[in-house]
Amino acid sequence: MTNKVELLAPAGNLERLKVACLYGADAIYIGGSMFNLRANAINFTDDELKEGINYAHKLNKKVYVTVNIVFHNEDLDKLDEYLKKLSEYGVDAVIISDPCVIEYAKKYNLEIHLSTQQSTLNYEAVKYWKSEGVSRIVLARECSKEDIKLIKDKTGMELECFIHGAMCAGISGRCVMSNFLTNRDANRGGCSQICRWDFNLLDEKHNILEGEKPFTFCAKDLMMYDYVKDMIDIGVNSFKIEGRMRSLYYIATVVSIYRHLIDNYSKQIINDEYNIENKYILSKCANRESCVQFYNGIYDETCSYYNGRIELSNQDFLGIVKNYDNNMMMVEQRNYFKKGDIVEIFGSSHSIITYKIDKIYDEDDNLIEIVNHPKQIVYMPIDSKVCEYDMIRKK
Repeated sequence: MTNKVELLAPAGNLERLKVACLYGADAIYIGGSMFNLRANAINFTDDELKEGINYAHKLNKKVYVTVNIVFHNEDLDKLDEYLKKLSEYGVDAVIISDPCVIEYAKKYNLEIHLSTQQSTLNYEAVKYWKSEGVSRIVLARECSKEDIKLIKDKTGMELECFIHGAMCAGISGRCVMSNFLTNRDANRGGCSQICRWDFNLLDEKHNILEGEKPFTFCAKDLMMYDYVKDMIDIGVNSFKIEGRMRSLYYIATVVSIYRHLIDNYSKQIINDEYNIENKYILSKCANRESCVQFYNGIYDETCSYYNGRIELSNQDFLGIVKNYDNNMMMVEQRNYFKKGDIVEIFGSSHSIITYKIDKIYDEDDNLIEIVNHPKQIVYMPIDSKVCEYDMIRKK
C-alpha cells in the first residue's frame, strides 16, 4: 500500500474526542458553538474546543471543525468573528458547504474542506472547488467506485469518503422534509430524521392500505469494511466515520476496528478469521443493518427498509474503565452485568482480555452480586493491566 490514508472519526464532546484519539483516529471532526449540522448535539464550548485541539495536537492528531450549515443572511453577522476564533485556536481545517464561507476562511488562512452536503459527484465540480481554494472534497455518499476513481484521475484532488455510519434518504443530506413536517431546518442543524418515521400508505381515494408492517423509507447504515483496500488503491485520502452523536463505545469500537484493518493492509496482512469477527462486532455495534450502498453500483430495495424495521439498542456495552491501580479497576456501568459473567475488555494499548467477573465491590467497599444502576461506579480485581477508557463488553 503506497497511499497513506487518514482515519477520520467523529466526536460529539470532549470525552469522545479523547477516545477517538486513543483508539487510533488520525483526525477528528467536531462541531463548535455555531454553524454546524448537529444543533441537537452537545457540541463543544470554546474552552472545550481549545482543550480538544491541544489534546489532539499533542498526540499529532488533527481537528477539523464543521461550519457546514446553509447560511441565511442573519447567519453572516457572526461568521467572520467565529472563523477568526477558530484560526486563533489552531484548528487544522474547516468543513464547509456554503460558498459564502470560502473568502472568510481564506482571510484567516484556514484550510478548507468541502462538505458532503455539496453533493459533489463529478470531476468538473471538483476542479471548480479546487480553483476556489478548497483543498479537500468530501465526496457525496452516492459516488460509485468508478466515480471516485475518475475524479481522482482527472483532478488529483485530496478526497475524503464515508466508510461507516448512518445514511440520509435525501441526496447527501440535502433534505427539507424536517422543515415541512416539524418546522426544524435540517440544513441548519435541526434535522428531526423524518426518513426514520413510520408512514401509512394511501390508495387513490385516500384509504389506508393495510399491510403487515407500516411503510418506511429509512436507509440502512453504510459499512465499507470489505472495500477499504479497494478504496485505498483508487486513491482515497481520508476514510470518514459518521456519528458525532454516537456513544463512546461506538466510537471506540468502530475506530479501533478500522484502525487495525488499515494498518494490516499497510503491512500486507490479510486474516479472514479476524475480518469475519470484526464485521460481526461492527454489525452488533449499531442498531440498524448495514450494506455497501452506492459504491458497487448495486443500489436496490435491499439498501433501505420499506416494510418496517426493528431497531434494538445495543446491550453489549457493559462499562468503561475509569481508573486502574494495584490490580483493581474502577468501572462505570453502562448496562446490566453480574458476578460470574465472562466478558471482554478491549482498549487502545493491549489485546482483547477475556475476563470472568469474580468479585464486585461498590463505592463503600461492600461485595455485591449485580450492577444494574445507570453509571454505577464499582470496583473489580483483575490480574491484567487495564487503562482508563478501556471498554467492557459481552463476550
